[in-house]
This record gives sequence, C-alpha cells and structure tokens, in this order.
Amino acid sequence: MDIILLEKIDKLGQMGDVVKVKSGYARNFLLPHGKALRATEANKKHFDDKRAQLEASNLETRKDAEKLAEKLNGISVIMTRQAGEAGQLYGSVNARDIANGVTEAGFTISRQQVKLPHPIKALGLYDIRVSLHPEVEVKIVANVARSAEEAKIQTKTGFAVVSNEEEEAVAPAHTLDEEIAAAKEAAVEQAEEIFEEGAAPQDEPEEDTGEATEDKSDTEATAEDEKAGEEDKAE
Repeated sequence: MDIILLEKIDKLGQMGDVVKVKSGYARNFLLPHGKALRATEANKKHFDDKRAQLEASNLETRKDAEKLAEKLNGISVIMTRQAGEAGQLYGSVNARDIANGVTEAGFTISRQQVKLPHPIKALGLYDIRVSLHPEVEVKIVANVARSAEEAKIQTKTGFAVVSNEEEEAVAPAHTLDEEIAAAKEAAVEQAEEIFEEGAAPQDEPEEDTGEATEDKSDTEATAEDEKAGEEDKAE
C-alpha cells in the first residue's frame, strides 16, 4: 500500500514522503494512529494544503519533547521482581511495566514509546530507548532487582546480584589469569623441592667412620692367633 507520511518514521522516511508498506502495517498502526494517509490524489492535495501547518505543529511538539528529554534522559527506574539465585526472573518485565515505572517517577509516557525488542527475563541493568518524538529519543535505565536494597548494589557495582557460583562464573579474566599463574609457580617450586630431595644422597660424599679399618684389624689379629696356635701344637 502507498501512503503519505505525516511524521518521520524510522526506516520509512520523513514527513511528506510517499512510501510503500505492507497493508497490515498501514491499516493496523500507521493509519489509525494518524501517522500516515493513503496516497490518494485527494490526500496528496490535502497534505500539500496543510503541509506548512503540519510542519509548524511538528516543530512545536519537538521542542516540548526536547525539554522533556533533558529531564528524562539517563534516569533509572527500579523494577522489583522475584528471581532465582542465578538471576532468572519468575516472569518478565515488558514495555508496559517500564512505561508504568517511568510514569510513577513523574514522566508520563506510553508503552508504545518504549522501544523494547523483547521482554527482560533476568536481573540486571538495562539501557532502554524511549521515543518522545519521531525526532527525539532518550535512554533510560531499567534496574531489575529483587528489592530496593539489591537495586542499590546493582547501581553501585554495575552487575546483577546473583549467587556465588554465578559470580565465579563471570569473574574478570585478569583474576583467572593471576590464579593460573600462581598455580603454575607453585607447581614449579614443588617440582624443584622434589628434585633436590631425590638428588641429595647421590651428591653428598660418604663419611669415613673408621668402622671398615677396625674390622680389617680385627680379622688380621685373629689370623695371627690361629697361626701361633698351630705352631705350638707342632712343637
């Protein structure tokens, strides 16, 4: 279906552009939300007659959106949810939840303005795009935590509060490298100690205790006594 855009639409075009889109997209979203007109000759003439007025209105709404963006950009909204030890939510956080959180913080927006590709299903900090105007967009932070206390910890550390096992699994790489290096160093030291202990008996000279000399003298004396005894018998 050919349509005339009444405002800037991402990936489609600027105000006044005539573009072709799928019929379902046009009938279910663009036309009923006043974002486009069917590209008939009558509508083209109507748009040309109203173009200056539409552009002035767009400029005014953009200025209002820019003022709101200065206040809203970067704010953090806490989404309290139940979750398992590893951080998996018992449920999810969707665009409507985030819109409600922003509204409770004092800034009214609709769920259609929250650009969330898919529901959030785990604890943590998430950058969320919010469209305040076709030409004005801001980022907010969705802090998904089990409680306000854990949300504060996540804001401070930048990481989700999960179990010890999970924390070990996401430990910084440099910490793991240090542990591996320390283990290698300890293994080398142990191997050196074992080698030194095994080689020591071969390297050390045998001590001269004098026992061998004494044994030799005793043997010679015994032989002399036996010889003298034989001579006495002969006489």
